[in-house]
Amino acid sequence: MRVVFTKVAERQVQTIGTWWRGERLTAPDLFADELGEACAHLSLAPYIGQPFDAPRPRGVRRLLLDRTRYHVYYTVDEPRGLVVVRAVWHAVRGHGPSLR
Repeated sequence: MRVVFTKVAERQVQTIGTWWRGERLTAPDLFADELGEACAHLSLAPYIGQPFDAPRPRGVRRLLLDRTRYHVYYTVDEPRGLVVVRAVWHAVRGHGPSLR
């Protein structure tokens, strides 16, 4: 399956990546590397993430990036062969993101 990002998720990834490179000087590429690995796994096994209870859209799942502690929120569009990343959100925020 092909992994694609919504515009919201793209902005979140850009913001997180910029922050990470500026603040995590001992591992500036860790977030980008871990997200890339997660996308590679999702393309091969899209249902590895845990179901996430969201009213909309239906079928949201999330996958934890263990080292950086971010969740990747996504849906699977089997007919189109897509994994749609809808948000990337830090696990300790206390609430989930607004999903569309």
